[in-house]
Amino acid sequence: MAEMENSRDLNSVLWSGADVLRSKMDANEYKDYLLGIVFYKYLSDSFLIKVYDMICDRKPESLKEALDAYVEVLNGEDGEALKTEMKSVCHYVIEPELTYTYFADAARNNSFSREQLQKAFNNIEQSDELFVDLFTDIDLYSNRLGVGDQKQSDTIASLIKVIDNADLLNSDVEILGNAYETLIGWFASETGKKAGEFYTPHGPAQILCRIAMSGQENKKGLQVYDPCMGSGSLMLSCRNYSTEANYIKYYGQELMPSTYNLARMNMFLHGVLPENQHLRNGDTLDADWPTDEQTEFDVVTMNPPYSAKWSAAEGFKQDERFMDYGGKLAPKSKADYAFLLHGFYHLKQTGTMAIVLPHGVLFRGAAEGTIRETLLQNGSIYAVIGLPANMFYNTSIPTCIIVLKKHREGRDVLFIDASQQYEKEKKQNEMKERHIDHVLELYNNRKTVEKEAYLASYEDIVANDFNLNIPRYVDTTEEEPEIDLRELTQNIKETDQSIKEGNRALLGMLKELSFNNDDTKEAVEEFIRVLEEV
Repeated sequence: MAEMENSRDLNSVLWSGADVLRSKMDANEYKDYLLGIVFYKYLSDSFLIKVYDMICDRKPESLKEALDAYVEVLNGEDGEALKTEMKSVCHYVIEPELTYTYFADAARNNSFSREQLQKAFNNIEQSDELFVDLFTDIDLYSNRLGVGDQKQSDTIASLIKVIDNADLLNSDVEILGNAYETLIGWFASETGKKAGEFYTPHGPAQILCRIAMSGQENKKGLQVYDPCMGSGSLMLSCRNYSTEANYIKYYGQELMPSTYNLARMNMFLHGVLPENQHLRNGDTLDADWPTDEQTEFDVVTMNPPYSAKWSAAEGFKQDERFMDYGGKLAPKSKADYAFLLHGFYHLKQTGTMAIVLPHGVLFRGAAEGTIRETLLQNGSIYAVIGLPANMFYNTSIPTCIIVLKKHREGRDVLFIDASQQYEKEKKQNEMKERHIDHVLELYNNRKTVEKEAYLASYEDIVANDFNLNIPRYVDTTEEEPEIDLRELTQNIKETDQSIKEGNRALLGMLKELSFNNDDTKEAVEEFIRVLEEV
């Protein structure tokens, strides 16, 4: 119960932080300020708590108590030793005057300056390669914050005071991580299509991760890979289904620098140790990664940009990721299969991959058809799950989850039609827990269920010319009820009789009317003549 209260309180504070900036800029802009400053508070508060524990071997009663103890030791002969020790533990050191606690006091006393926070950001970024360019998206000198130094400082000070009400001292990492994730989801809802860059909605994310994690829940040192990681939400969701979550190693790549920074913050806020974070800012298709360390993974999760353009240069036909698929590459105009093959290449022989893609990959021909046929011949496609339309922020089109495995016995494919498993919400359709559980039940049972699932043999797929369009396998049509022609005839007769009786009654009333206007009288008489002819 206390955890729920803490979670609600934390969420409430974070929403209030959004209110400070909402009138000055749109959500896609102020999310960077809010998420970045929340993260800095986390770094600062965590640092002070660890400092106090190192000094006093216990948790402080308040952050102010921790700051005072920190200052006292720094002023003594053990100051430098303490900072050296803290650098090895946290990968950064924060000077007392650059702590969030110090900034919050300054903000309340009207003595805060944005230069202080900028200096703090710079120091963190320079402290370790983990934090390089982490705060570059936060422009503390933007006119959107106000015109001039003072107004800009005042806006940031207002935000700092609000966020300072977030009690991170008494909130465990799970509560904080979930609150941060909730905040990311809220920004996704507010920013619409732009959210597709960084967020996968809860329903599809849970289905994807539960499937990918199935059978690997107890594996210690599990390695999860997402080459289009966005905010890292998909990878982090895998934690929920592992008994050894603290030992998971995360490998992720993201093209957009701002989204890459968000993923790095998200990792820390979920308590992922630095040594378990292997994240990179780069183009997944143009330059394969990773290549010089771990290259195959237990779990691959992906929600890549749908039908994106890519170079499809001839040289990629010799790329190990793409070379074994009939000499074909994904077309320049649609990189869907390029993303799929990249992820599949990096999957362990014993692993599971789950990827979200538009339905077109199931039936489009030409090069995509050749790639799909090769995958089916190899038995690589394990299941296809059709999701409801209007689930994602960047598109209203229906999408599907494709599940892939390597070197399995058999070449059958399970088809699931989950297109009706949702509730309509204000902006997006939403899959509730009962919908998610039902889809997972169908997946795990791996049996044909009328109007919901079909376990297709390889021969079924060949007979359909390797077309995986779900309606070819799962028939969801409802039979039209039989029409009783005798009853229909009787109804028509009765209706016709009712019309005639109504016309007679109307004629009677019209003929009894009197008129003061000749034009009106003439018009009504014309109407009566027409009605009598019917």
